[in-house]
This record gives sequence, structure tokens and C-alpha cells, in this order.
Amino acid sequence: MKNSEILKEIIENRKSVFPKDYTREEIPQEVLDEILSSAQYAPNHKRTKPWRFQVFKNEEKQILAKEIQRIYKETTPEHLFLEKKYLDFEDKISKSNTIITISVNFSGLVPEWEEIASTAMAVQNMYLTCTANEIGCYWSSHDIINHLGDFLNLEENQRCIGLFYLGKM
Repeated sequence: MKNSEILKEIIENRKSVFPKDYTREEIPQEVLDEILSSAQYAPNHKRTKPWRFQVFKNEEKQILAKEIQRIYKETTPEHLFLEKKYLDFEDKISKSNTIITISVNFSGLVPEWEEIASTAMAVQNMYLTCTANEIGCYWSSHDIINHLGDFLNLEENQRCIGLFYLGKM
């Protein structure tokens, strides 16, 4: 099979797969490294490499789940608070093998939209690498991400733009 045919097949088969469909099987570290490494090949103007990823596994992801629940509880007006949604945050994270936070580092060298676009392309590379390795994944960008800066130790010029959930299918 030609490279272009392989690439076409991977692109056409790329899809979001949600934690409810993940198995409890561990993603091998070498596959996780390959997924993260693929992001480094995204185009980025002036070579700013604006993407910042933090990986959460095992106990770390449970700490992330508790933080997300805390933020949801603190930032949601009582009349809009949904217990099911509150519990769903922990459920999605516990069913995922790995969670990667997606953040952008705004360099000031190029327009912000370019840094966001480069980061999105880096995530697309990760999506395609997941597909090639039969790893389920999806990018979530719930409003809570706007409140994760302190928890993630982001600098003033950085912003979290999503959570990338991964699990074996």
C-alpha cells in the first residue's frame, strides 16, 4: 500500500471516541510517547511551538478529576448545578487511561490565532497517531478549562484550551 493510501485511510478513519467506549487496558508508554511526539511536527510560524501538554495518569488523573469537580461546583450557579454532570467529570476521567491537558503559550511573536491554530494542528497529529495505533481519543473544551490555569501552573501568557481523553478501544 502506498504512503498516500495509508494516510488517506488514517484520515478517513479518524473520529472522536468517548471514554464510555474505552477498555480498561493500559496504553503502552511507547505509544503514548509516539502520540505526544507526533504533535511536535505541526506547522508553527516562527517556530514558536506554542502547544503545551501535561499528561495525567493513575492517581494524577484522579486529582485532576477532583479539581474539575471543585471548579464546576464553585463556578456553577446553584440553580444550574447538575449532580449528574458533576459525577460525569470523574466518570469520564476514570474510564480514560490518560488525560492530556492542551494549553497554548502565546509568544507575542505572531498573532494569537496562529498559535491556537498551530496547537490545534498538533492535536490533529495526535488524533491521527491515536487512530493509527487504535487508541480512542477526543478533545473536550468545557468552560472549566478557563479555570485550570493555577492548577496547571500556567504562566500569564498561557491558556488551557482543552482536555484530550485517551483510552484503548
